[in-house]
Amino acid sequence: MAYDAVKMKDWQIAEEAGKNMPTPDEWRERLNLQKDEIIPYGKISRLDFLKIIERLKDKPDGKYIEVTAITPTPLGEGKTTTTMGILEGMGKRGLNVGGCIRQPSGGPTMNIKGTAAGGGNALLIPMTEFSMGLTGDINDITNAHNLAMVALTARMQHERNYDDEQLAKRSRMRRLDIDPTRVEMGWVMDFCVQSLRNIIIGLGGRMNGYTMQSRFGITVSSELMAMLSIVRDLADLRERMGKITVAFDKKGNVVTTGDLEVGGAMTAWMRNTINPTLMSTVEYQPCMVHAGPFANIAVGQSSIIGDRVGLKLFDYHVTESGFGADIGFEKFWNVKCRLSGLKPHVSVLTTTIRALKMHGGGPRVVAGLPLPDSYAKEDLGLLEKGIPNMLHHINIIKTSGIKPVVCINSFHTDTKDEIAVVRKAAEAAGAGCAVSSHWANGGDGALELADAVIDACQEVNEFKYLYPMEMKLRERVELIAKTAYGANGVAWTAEAEAKAKMREADTQYDDYATMMVKTHLSLTHDPAVKGVPKGWTLPIRDVLIYSGAKFLCPCAGTISLMPGTSSDPAFRRVDVDVKTGKVSGLF
Repeated sequence: MAYDAVKMKDWQIAEEAGKNMPTPDEWRERLNLQKDEIIPYGKISRLDFLKIIERLKDKPDGKYIEVTAITPTPLGEGKTTTTMGILEGMGKRGLNVGGCIRQPSGGPTMNIKGTAAGGGNALLIPMTEFSMGLTGDINDITNAHNLAMVALTARMQHERNYDDEQLAKRSRMRRLDIDPTRVEMGWVMDFCVQSLRNIIIGLGGRMNGYTMQSRFGITVSSELMAMLSIVRDLADLRERMGKITVAFDKKGNVVTTGDLEVGGAMTAWMRNTINPTLMSTVEYQPCMVHAGPFANIAVGQSSIIGDRVGLKLFDYHVTESGFGADIGFEKFWNVKCRLSGLKPHVSVLTTTIRALKMHGGGPRVVAGLPLPDSYAKEDLGLLEKGIPNMLHHINIIKTSGIKPVVCINSFHTDTKDEIAVVRKAAEAAGAGCAVSSHWANGGDGALELADAVIDACQEVNEFKYLYPMEMKLRERVELIAKTAYGANGVAWTAEAEAKAKMREADTQYDDYATMMVKTHLSLTHDPAVKGVPKGWTLPIRDVLIYSGAKFLCPCAGTISLMPGTSSDPAFRRVDVDVKTGKVSGLF
């Protein structure tokens, strides 16, 4: 039975549904797990993925379903809600289905966007635990990342205070001679704190550290979070942990976490993070949560580990990519699938009529402010002008060799004629299409979507990558810009092009993934530009090196690793019942 999603808040639905959520013992029986393969953690559990993978290594994989979206409004278009809807709809059909999504950051949860648990009757539970730390992965990543900065800044202070003989005698250290103007890492915390984007540390004298400029990023932008999403096991994580570029010395040589002898301790902090957390939809389909890297900065995917487990446990496994297909699906397609060796059967393109109207020239949509009234009224002309954005994303997915299924994530303000316009355009472009009311009606409202996805999974596709690994960095960026973004070409700053040429000339970077850094609010580098602009050039201003994750990150436009908190943040409405300890106000 669906809850009244109009009258009830998400946290209230989660609280009611949570009363009957399966226990760890019930999950063990439902999923045919061995006793030592599920690790209870309060209301939820971790899955011991190594044991599961080893036991089921000869079992054929299930069908692999990816969820992406058109270019979203700042409010988001409901990818997680759609993911939960697919799980619930397939569950209603009696299928063995599960999924894996990313862990939400405390920054957006306490800011404008709120949590990433879906909504209404397409919601992940327990919502409070999901939204506020879960089983501690983000906290462990924060500690591991900051430990690298502790090692770096302490080393810089000691090298300043002691000569080579004293260093060798006191600490068995060799001098690294770190350049304080070329420190690549900063500190992290999992909130949006604009006042920490640029800071000075080490004030107060020689015993209080090394005085220099530094910065904070949000934890989910950390390279360590990106690494968690792509590693295959703990050994892979440990190897990568010693290769992270922390700084450069005064001769221009790389200084790594291995040089600082901190990689082992960092891995110790993260040792438990490799096991996915098992949660549930409000209709009690299983869904894992693992990793949570930003998509406009890093890979933007739940983990390869989670997908490997899901494809063994479930006949249908659903995963979600961050933001629109130009960013999230492109990285799923050319990075995650290449690293995992897994091939998807279908991609679901989450679409809303309100977003298409925005791309057609509708009023500006501002997070935290009420949606303009014009989005609640039928306007076929505005809608048709915005349709090209959906068609562009359909073509991105089709370029990979997959036939997409467009999910019209319906709102009560959508009219039959508006839905008909979107469906006709999607089908004419060679995509499947289904209307889904999972937010309002749960699995019953997602049956058409579930059937369309099931049918698409039976089709044979010719999945292929956009570029070979032998292609050089600048050629890859040009191809991504033209194919995924619709740009005419790329313009490099002198500094960015010099870095690109250096990496292209060094064979150690040949197997590095190309991880584009770009706004999610536009196909271009400018978040204010909507629709499908023509005749523009993508500017690349820098190339970041994530040597642990083995990413080269070309940066388009201005992307901050530390978002800011708004004037009306979500934390103003979050509170605790002091008698029961229950959290209210999350959304």
